[in-house]
Amino acid sequence: MRIITRKRLDAAAQKHAKAAPTIYHWHAIASKAVWSSLVDARKTFPHADQVKVSSGRTVTVFNLTNAYRLITAIHYNRQCVYILHVLTHAEYDRNGWKATL
Repeated sequence: MRIITRKRLDAAAQKHAKAAPTIYHWHAIASKAVWSSLVDARKTFPHADQVKVSSGRTVTVFNLTNAYRLITAIHYNRQCVYILHVLTHAEYDRNGWKATL
């Protein structure tokens, strides 16, 4: 999968230093993956979930350790993963991020 953009992952790794190894581990695995559906993504990351947001679009949420969530938009037909947000579980649980997408 092509990851767009690495800069967002780098910024998240700086902001959440404890999560940096997990963020980069996710990137290393996802960038080598070939997914055609959520089922394929779950074979790689079993805790990936689809979430419908305010705009009606569906995003894929990856659980990075028990403390962080990675919000993405995956275009399987283009083999692209768009990084939207990296949030703590507390930020994720507030659901404010859903209104921004």
